[in-house]
Amino acid sequence: MKGLKRKVVVVTGGGGGIGSATCLRFAEEGARVVVCDIDAEAAQAVADQIGQNGGDADAISVDLTDFEATSAVVDRIETEIGEIDVLVNNAGWDLFTPFLKSGPDFWSKIIDINLRAVLNITHPVLTRMNERGAGRVVSIASDAGRVGSSGESVYAACKAGVIALSKTLAREHARKGITFNCVCPGVTETGMLDNFMDAAGDKDKLREAFRRAVPMGRLGRPDDLPGAILFLSSDDAAFVTGQVISVSGGLTMHG
Repeated sequence: MKGLKRKVVVVTGGGGGIGSATCLRFAEEGARVVVCDIDAEAAQAVADQIGQNGGDADAISVDLTDFEATSAVVDRIETEIGEIDVLVNNAGWDLFTPFLKSGPDFWSKIIDINLRAVLNITHPVLTRMNERGAGRVVSIASDAGRVGSSGESVYAACKAGVIALSKTLAREHARKGITFNCVCPGVTETGMLDNFMDAAGDKDKLREAFRRAVPMGRLGRPDDLPGAILFLSSDDAAFVTGQVISVSGGLTMHG
């Protein structure tokens, strides 16, 4: 895709399923990838794989729920690696929990990881993008934030918040040439999905129910997501902002 070669791309949650697949695809396009994850070993493993494939990547560990630590990491990237051209907000966490069986501690954890973390890294990155008058921000939301999802009330609320945040920032920074878009996975085979289904119980039955609900007849895979993410990060999408794309095999449709 146009305009990704030599761009500095930060992917949060880059050590996980969708994140690692996305990092690898950016590297294939010639971008310099910053694999950002709270799990230092997972981030380094992805960076090493990119290096073995002839790509350029750095691994950075940070707790995105800590604003000061996150701001310091952004400073480090800009100083030691280069100006951030693309931010992919991918990090997230969820657990199947009906709302009436949840409480404030659980709510805080879900909100901190899925919404506050996006605020914490987007703010310092956007500050610099705004000064330069260029940049791409792609946030991985969820179809749960578009249409709701049983057992994911607070997570869905956070992802809806990420969508609303992205649309608002798209309006505020359009004249600067900075774009904000969201990609919404449907049910996708990741470690987070495994944890979610373990908590829900009867894992095999739930997996089959999810599969039957998808018109294309299968669950999503991490490799299904990078195409949309890279498109929205590229020069090919220079006139696309404030948009939400579902990558769900037709599980949800909107037009």
